[in-house]
Parts: sequence; structure tokens; C-alpha cells
Amino acid sequence: MSMRTPLSRVRGLGSAHEGTGHFWKQRLTAVANIPLTLGLVWFVICALGSSHAQFVASVGNPLVAALLILLIVSGAVHMKLGMQVIIEDYVHGEGAKLAAIMGNIFFCVTAGLIGVLAVLKLSFGG
Repeated sequence: MSMRTPLSRVRGLGSAHEGTGHFWKQRLTAVANIPLTLGLVWFVICALGSSHAQFVASVGNPLVAALLILLIVSGAVHMKLGMQVIIEDYVHGEGAKLAAIMGNIFFCVTAGLIGVLAVLKLSFGG
């Protein structure tokens, strides 16, 4: 026996079937951010007192650059997912909600892209 109304069955409305995937993506990025952030803190502590050239050389290490890019991408995805939940829960007007979700996506993609490009510029001798 279905709990859906006949009109809902006809329209095909109901669960978007994406809540579990959203939940797991947010948890996965949260867990990934822990060691990546600790690695960033360790890298910054080790880089204290170094010159600009030494810092650029450190970021030029492929492992360091890859880990920094992973942190930026994981952080941007995590930020997008978290803000999306907040927007969906607390913005009630459909037009405002759509605009806020679109703004969230554009902001997170832009911030992530700028971060990745900055790491790539430094790692290739910027």
C-alpha cells in the first residue's frame, strides 16, 4: 500500500532519490578534509621562515601540489553541499531558493577554480 496520493503518483512527484548520495558525499569530503587539513597545517608550520623561492619550490613538489589541490577540491565540494542543505532548509521562497542555490554553485566552483589555478601557477614556477 502506497502512502502517496493518486495525484502524486500521476505527476511522478516524490522523493528525489538523491538524499543518501548527498549525505555520503558530505561525509566523505568531511573525512577527507581531516587528514588534508592536518597536512596543510604541517606544511605551513614547516614553511614558516622560508623565503618565497623556497616556498614556491616546496609547492612545486608534485606530492605537495596534488595534496593541496585535493584539499581545495574536497573543501569546495564540502562547502557547496553544506550550504545547499542550509539554503534548502532556511530559504522558503522558491525563486529566492533557486537564486541562492545557483549563487552557491557559482561561488564554490569559482573559489575552487581560483585555488587550483593558484596552486598550479606556484607549482609550475610562479
